[in-house]
Amino acid sequence: MELRTIERKGKTVDEAIKSALDELGCDIEDVKVEIVEEPSKGLLGLGKKPAVVRISIRQTPEQETRMVLEDLLNKMKIDYVINSVEFEAGRVRINITGKDMGLLIGRKGETLNAVQFILSLIVNRDRAEKIHITLDVEDYRKKKEESLEALALRLSEKVKKTRKNVVMRPMTSQERRIVHTALQTDTQVTTYSLGDEPNRKVVISLKK
Repeated sequence: MELRTIERKGKTVDEAIKSALDELGCDIEDVKVEIVEEPSKGLLGLGKKPAVVRISIRQTPEQETRMVLEDLLNKMKIDYVINSVEFEAGRVRINITGKDMGLLIGRKGETLNAVQFILSLIVNRDRAEKIHITLDVEDYRKKKEESLEALALRLSEKVKKTRKNVVMRPMTSQERRIVHTALQTDTQVTTYSLGDEPNRKVVISLKK
C-alpha cells in the first residue's frame, strides 16, 4: 500500500509546505503534513538547517478501503476483480468477483466476515470518525439481505394474522440489523433482540 508522499525543504516550515503543495498540485486540506525537522539558525550563522516536511495526499474513504483490501487479497493470493466501490453516508460498499470467490466466502460466509472485520479494523485504525464497511462477493450479501428482508416481511404478516410473537433463528448483529431496518416503518409490529451471542435472535411482535 503506497501513498503519494514527498519530503521537501525550505527556510521555514511554511515555505517547505508550499513547495510540496505546488509540486503535488494540492491544497492544504487535501494532504497530511508531518514536520520532520524544524529549521535551526546554527551558532553564529553556521550549521544552519532548513525545515523538512513530509506531505502525504489524503485519500477518500473508498480509495483507502480499496487499497487496503487489495493488499489483503494479494497476500491471500486470491484471484479477484473489484467490480465496484461505493461510498455514501459513512458507508463503503465493495463488490468483487473472481475464480476464488467460494474460498473467500467460506462456510456460511465466515471467511468473508473475517476479511471484512480485518479490513474495517485497518481502515478505521487512525480515523476519528469511523466508517462502516460492507465487503460483498458477487452480490452474495446483497442477495442474502434481500432474502432476509423478504422473510422479515412474511413473518410480520404472520404476526399480524396470528397475533402471536415470532422468534427468528439466531443471527449475526448485521443480519439482525437488516430485519430491524426492514420492519422499522411498519406501524403494526415492532422488533427487538433476545438472548446472548452467538444465539441472539430477533423477535417480531405486535405493537401495543
